[in-house]
Amino acid sequence: MDAPGGPEGPRPPRGDDSLGNTRETPRQLSREQFFVLISAASINLGSMMCYSILGPFFPKEAEKKGVSNTVTGMIFGCYALFDLLASLVFGKYLVQIGAKFMFVAGMFVSGGVTILFGVLDKVPEGPIFIAMCFLVRMADAVSFAAAITASFSILAKAFPNSVATVLGSLEIFSGLGLVLGPPLGGFLYQSFGYEVPFIFLGCIVLLMIPLNMYILPNYDSDPGEHSFWKLITLPKVALIAFVINSLSSCFGFLDPTLSLFVLEKFNLPAGYVGLVFLGLASSYAISSPLFGLLSDKMPHLRKWFLVWGNIITAGCYMLLGPIPVLHIKSQLWLLVLILVLNGISAGMSIIPTIPEILSCAYENGFEEGLSTLGLVSGLFSAMWSVGAFLGPTLGGFLYEKIGFEWAAAVQGLWAMTSGVTMGLFYLWEHSQRRRSKLENILGTEEERTALLPDEIQP
Repeated sequence: MDAPGGPEGPRPPRGDDSLGNTRETPRQLSREQFFVLISAASINLGSMMCYSILGPFFPKEAEKKGVSNTVTGMIFGCYALFDLLASLVFGKYLVQIGAKFMFVAGMFVSGGVTILFGVLDKVPEGPIFIAMCFLVRMADAVSFAAAITASFSILAKAFPNSVATVLGSLEIFSGLGLVLGPPLGGFLYQSFGYEVPFIFLGCIVLLMIPLNMYILPNYDSDPGEHSFWKLITLPKVALIAFVINSLSSCFGFLDPTLSLFVLEKFNLPAGYVGLVFLGLASSYAISSPLFGLLSDKMPHLRKWFLVWGNIITAGCYMLLGPIPVLHIKSQLWLLVLILVLNGISAGMSIIPTIPEILSCAYENGFEEGLSTLGLVSGLFSAMWSVGAFLGPTLGGFLYEKIGFEWAAAVQGLWAMTSGVTMGLFYLWEHSQRRRSKLENILGTEEERTALLPDEIQP
């Protein structure tokens, strides 16, 4: 089935307004667009629930199996490493594999390996348990990369003029998955044991597959001539990739550390530990559609969302512990409040990234088709995975060495660096454009001056 508007779909305008002009977007969704939204919502919800379910109880369960905090962080982090590698491959060969097949196959494998994770408590402790955890997480990462890369590409293809709005709206389901995963996992673990949370969620993902096979449209396109290397070597794209790294690292840092910190500091049971994650996930889910709408309606604001979102995130991580030099007593209400603010700042920064990369790619000669959308979605997933690998890995190590308070502050410095660097680039870009515009005006005036004597001669 071809995309609306022909085999390549509607072509968004180039320049600063690309993907930001919603006036051309029909007010009423077509049947095909509605089905795409349902499919994307299902993968966002299912994958985020499966991803976040580990947070409240797996670190403690791993300790029982003789796994150190550092190794636990690496188990969380290896997911991102293989997600990175798989995203680059799937983004490059999306057109050849087929977006719909990649999407459905990714969901199938993800549901199956989630169920497999639920039987790992039967594995002997020590190296065998650790090896099996790594293998299952690697398989889950590859399947997740396939489904999400295909999902982003299909969404951008179906909604070329309102990418940020659609992605922001669908982050409600990502946030809902992050909201439901930890408390659901914690309570199922507390009530029924280790196996039930994984089997339950794995079956939910598998049940979504027939629906997506039926409703998801096929989009055909020709392979593109451009590569990841050409995309990532664009200075603006490289800096946005750094922003994506820092934000995903901040999220990943919390996976192996926050639950342990809350258990030790506030003595909450496992079921209630999951509720602490609600502040971050719910505020992110609620704020993302707003920032998506603003990014499409007012594209000139996207750059400042990126900058200030990172700076606010950095402040949140300084206060998460809080950092000892501030001499602020750690309290549960303050921790939850900071997580809420972090969710809002994360939505402010994350949502504009894909439209900004797409706009930059089109300005630099990338073709407007599914091949470029595959490169951009694969790049986003890959760069997100870099941070998601470093965040929990470094977080688990720093938690053991210097404690949660200082480890969170170190994490905040990363977000601060990326935000300030991005801001300086945008200021430089603005000055270059003003200079170029001024030179054009002066050049035009010089031409008029040169022609003026000839014009006044009889």
